[in-house]
Amino acid sequence: MASKEKTTSTLEEMKDEFIGRIGTPERDEYEYELQMEVIGRMIKAARKQRHLTQEELGKLIGVRKAQISKIENSTNSATIETVIKVFKALNAEIHFNVMLEGDFVKIA
Repeated sequence: MASKEKTTSTLEEMKDEFIGRIGTPERDEYEYELQMEVIGRMIKAARKQRHLTQEELGKLIGVRKAQISKIENSTNSATIETVIKVFKALNAEIHFNVMLEGDFVKIA
């Protein structure tokens, strides 16, 4: 009976194999959707921490409850402007980091 050799793979290797390599349309879409999901979850958590309903948050930034729901559930691609408005209405600080080849880009 031949023994099967167990192999391990990193998450990046698995994503490369099953989704596509970085830079392919499939991988770009996957990464974008993942980022939108994370942003949506952060918005929902911050809204709940502020004890606001989706309707109340929507009124603060001038959109309907349905728009907040879509952002929180990552079912629409919110603009960066809308995301910033939401976090501002929640009195939340947000920080953006850009990394190029392993180093964070610093603004002078």
